Amino acid sequence: MTEDSRRQQAEDLFHQAHQLQSDGRLDEAVRLYQQSITLFPTAEAHTFLGWTYSSMDRLDDAISECRLAIGIDPDFGNPYNDIGAYLVQKGQIDEAIPWFEQALDAPRYESYCFPHVNLGRVYELKRMWVRALGEYRRAATEKPDYGPALEGMARIRGYLN
Repeated sequence: MTEDSRRQQAEDLFHQAHQLQSDGRLDEAVRLYQQSITLFPTAEAHTFLGWTYSSMDRLDDAISECRLAIGIDPDFGNPYNDIGAYLVQKGQIDEAIPWFEQALDAPRYESYCFPHVNLGRVYELKRMWVRALGEYRRAATEKPDYGPALEGMARIRGYLN
């Protein structure tokens, strides 16, 4: 099998896995993500496998997959943000901050509003209102209709008034 055919088959499996994940068929999605990775490992496949694991409350496995994704493509921002989110879920709020910051520094990321909102939430949990508001504002600048950013700004304004 040529590299191009392996890559194409891996991509097809990735898309099938993503559909299964969206349908809530997580065990099947895991199997197809793993097959995709075996054929042609990508940062995206590892990241989405991690996301699936997180939906199964397997946060340590999710973090491991994101670390593998970073090893494949350190410019891809999603796994940094995801590791931060999983650490927040585990109650490791301070440890999450540098991961969100790395997501914001990553050259390849579809929407930087996500790590901004996640940082806003962390700062809000730490009662650092001004910093939280700044992150929510940056998220809203990135994506003006992003509900979590708008809601975060409204909450913080309520705390400050």
